[in-house]
Amino acid sequence: MKRQVSVGLAVVLLAAVVVIIISSGDDDAQPGQSLTTVRGVGGSEKAAFFADPRVVDVFARHGLRVAYDAAGSRQIATTVDLTPYDFAFPSSSPAAERIKADRKVGQVYTPFSSPMAVATFAPIADLLAAQGVVKPGPEGRQVFDIAAYLDLAAKGTRWDQLPGNTAYPARKNILVTTTDPRDSNSAAMYLALVSYVANGNSPVASPEAEARVLPAVSKLFLDQGYTQSSSEGPFEDYLATGMGKTPLVMIYESQYLDRQARADGSITPQMRLIYPAPTVYSTHTLVPLKGEGDRVGKLLGDDPDLVRLAAEFGFRPYQHPQVFQQVATARKLTVPADVGEAVNPPSYETLERLLEAVGKQYR
Repeated sequence: MKRQVSVGLAVVLLAAVVVIIISSGDDDAQPGQSLTTVRGVGGSEKAAFFADPRVVDVFARHGLRVAYDAAGSRQIATTVDLTPYDFAFPSSSPAAERIKADRKVGQVYTPFSSPMAVATFAPIADLLAAQGVVKPGPEGRQVFDIAAYLDLAAKGTRWDQLPGNTAYPARKNILVTTTDPRDSNSAAMYLALVSYVANGNSPVASPEAEARVLPAVSKLFLDQGYTQSSSEGPFEDYLATGMGKTPLVMIYESQYLDRQARADGSITPQMRLIYPAPTVYSTHTLVPLKGEGDRVGKLLGDDPDLVRLAAEFGFRPYQHPQVFQQVATARKLTVPADVGEAVNPPSYETLERLLEAVGKQYR
């Protein structure tokens, strides 16, 4: 009898061990296999992606644990000590090119991108449509005409000066809210866009062109007053406080789509996502620095689960655009396959000089 009890107890203990091994297998590539930690630094807009348990699990299946720190793209290219990191993942190609050159890296990876967009509200879109700033675009959507907007902003036009404006008669200038151009990539992309249009729809590529556009583009930032350092700040204000504080805000398309897909009520029926004409893409570019950084870049572009998860976070997979549309359709999100004309940002050196010049005027 005692022998039967002992055998039974042994079977129970063995089953418990099996359960433990099977359960721990969710975190490792193989049961009992340790994970290699890969350290990366990149834009804050990707922090939630890397922290998502599903993303963590996919990397674990490949034997990796990604430790991700957030920093501004400009800081990553200039002031962040990259020595501890296996990869840098700025949100703009100019910053990535600078890092690539400085670190003498041969291969970079562009797993996904996100066009810049303007988050606004239906009454604001109607007001600006009457001014020719918001116009009908392809596929029945609206576009935000940057040239018409610059004309309006150059005159210092206030909202309460718009004829027949009863929806938003605020005594403040008509301006798109951005982040701080001294810190944030989204503001740098906005600067790249408005400087292109202010330069006669031509990339700024000379000191003469820089001097010509600076007065107009600097005013777009300085007249805002205080600006936040992260793209999450003004977008959260837009979601929480409505058009009273932020009637127009420059964001990444991915931010809006991610919130919309959550269906948590934060995107209301009055909210609108409008694409600038032209727009500019924030091209998320991974620069491998050492160790397994190169493998992370490859997996982000090639692993089908990571590609799909990036699309679920609102990013457009660079090599797999069809996945983005499939995810959008499954989530009942109406997004254009083509957002229209997109301009290339200026070179890193030109963009940096423009940012420095604008930054000096804050002081």
